[in-house]
Amino acid sequence: MPGAGAVRAIRDRIRSVQSTAKVTKAMQLVAASKMRRAQDRAIASRPYADRMRAVLAALSGYASGVSDDELHPLLRQRPVKNFAFIHITADRGLAGGLNANMNRAGAGLALEHQPHVERVSVVTVGRKGRDFFRRAGFPSLAEFTEMGDYPGMAQIQPIARIVMDDYMAGTIDQVYIGYQRFVSTAVQRPTLRQLLPVTAPEGAEAPQVDFLFEPSPVQLLEALLPRYIEMQIYEAILDAAASEQSARMVAMQAATDAANDMVGALTLIYNKARQELITNELLDIVGGTAALEA
Repeated sequence: MPGAGAVRAIRDRIRSVQSTAKVTKAMQLVAASKMRRAQDRAIASRPYADRMRAVLAALSGYASGVSDDELHPLLRQRPVKNFAFIHITADRGLAGGLNANMNRAGAGLALEHQPHVERVSVVTVGRKGRDFFRRAGFPSLAEFTEMGDYPGMAQIQPIARIVMDDYMAGTIDQVYIGYQRFVSTAVQRPTLRQLLPVTAPEGAEAPQVDFLFEPSPVQLLEALLPRYIEMQIYEAILDAAASEQSARMVAMQAATDAANDMVGALTLIYNKARQELITNELLDIVGGTAALEA
């Protein structure tokens, strides 16, 4: 038999869940407003990145016959002793399994290479990945946070410069990049791919045209390769930003729906307990009146 205290506790619980639903609804609307712009930026960057891959595929064919001394340092392959990984996550949580899935994929890549190399180091972009790899104990080459909802190329250049300088200096021998690729509002896919040494991208076909390059293909590669690395990182960060806002909107929508369902269930319990309480009070009154009359 519920008492007045139990009914009051249910009412307070309903108010608490209603407040939570208001917060998650507001966060859903904010994420939805940011999501559209982030998605547009990510999708708009892809044609340029695809064209860069096609140009690189064409140039790499012309440069394949040159000696190692003439080859650009970013194209030179050597035995992998020091492996590095650019790990891109969000700064904030409340995005479902987005960050956990990316951290799991990044840890799998690092552990896969660890037995075969002397050192595995990480360049983290985003707080969630930074905190994860700090706990895991992997050495950090650099840490970048607060990239913002709409990162620009100026924020990407320091990341590219660190890995390019270390690769050309021979401090690292291979670099991968990991990020959440935006597929749709409901689907974000953890993606891992090699960044350095630069190779002809898989699936990128050179145009079936016999080009005459001026200056030489080797000189063009020297100018284009740093831009290519920057563009790959920029595309990855834009994809990660679009994935974050999409995942957060979906997660907050699910949380709002769950809170509303809980309010409905608690309201039913509250009404039933309140009716029982009122019925019991009426029975006490009737019983007391009958006793006085007797």
